[in-house]
Amino acid sequence: MDGRRLYHVTFSRLARLKARAVRVQDHQDEERIEGACGRTVARASEVLSDLIARPLAPGLYLVATPIGNLADISLRALSVLARAELIAAEDTRHSKKLLSHFGIAAKLTPYHEHNAERERPRLLARLRAGQAVALISDAGTPLISDPGYKLVRAALEAGLMVTSIPGPSAALAALTSSGMPTDTFLFAGFLPPKSGPRRARLDELKTAPATLVFFESAPRLAKSLADMADMLGPREGTIAKELTKLHESVTRGRLDRLAGELSSNAALKGEFVVVVAPPAEDAAEASDEKIAEQLEKALKIESFRDAVRSVAEVLQVSRSRVYELGLKLTAKRD
Repeated sequence: MDGRRLYHVTFSRLARLKARAVRVQDHQDEERIEGACGRTVARASEVLSDLIARPLAPGLYLVATPIGNLADISLRALSVLARAELIAAEDTRHSKKLLSHFGIAAKLTPYHEHNAERERPRLLARLRAGQAVALISDAGTPLISDPGYKLVRAALEAGLMVTSIPGPSAALAALTSSGMPTDTFLFAGFLPPKSGPRRARLDELKTAPATLVFFESAPRLAKSLADMADMLGPREGTIAKELTKLHESVTRGRLDRLAGELSSNAALKGEFVVVVAPPAEDAAEASDEKIAEQLEKALKIESFRDAVRSVAEVLQVSRSRVYELGLKLTAKRD
């Protein structure tokens, strides 16, 4: 057998042996994974069975539900929903899908902003009678931009037990994946729908030494981002949508760039979470005098509009503030 033939035969044998070894290893890995998964499933089933077997104490339970991926629900949440004598839901049609998915046949009653005044006394009466009532929203943690605060307040004032069953939260999911500081943050919910009140609210928040978290609807997102860029200055922002779902998207960039990119997108749907970086450490130190001084210099070489933009970026202050001071400067000149 010549060298070339020997090499071919030897290489072929080695390749077959390697392939056989890979198949054996793959089979061993599959068995190991199946064994580990089987143990996890069995243990999770035991824990859930043990929780459901215990009596549920009377009281109001605030149960967090998935924000998109049904697998995010906790075992404790399932056990409470399965044992509760009544579940108050923001939208019963929506919540039935969740309960049906996990085989829970609990009694549902609607509780939302339009019927809260009427339904609250009825729920409190059930709680006083010693029943266990669960409160859920359409998605996420109850009371976070959802109805329920007044119910919780009334229950506590009546000396009734209120227990939170923690879990998914769109605000926290967006915050932690944004890359923004998480040591101090301020959740501001939905901004006012009209530009005037919205800009006034942003003006109140602009000096807060914290990462800001907002909810926003698709039709208002681009305009809200534009107002944020104008009132908060050249800060970094993050837009999160479809969190935990198949088409999850987290977009990062400066607020003015994000606003520009979205202004031409008419196909936006649903709700979004917007996370905005805190102000620069030296932003609060930029006095009107310092801004005016920088404007004077910039106006010698730039147009009014470009000067306002440049000074806002350099001093990390809002364009609206620089613009107003610029108007005063030009008025004095005239």
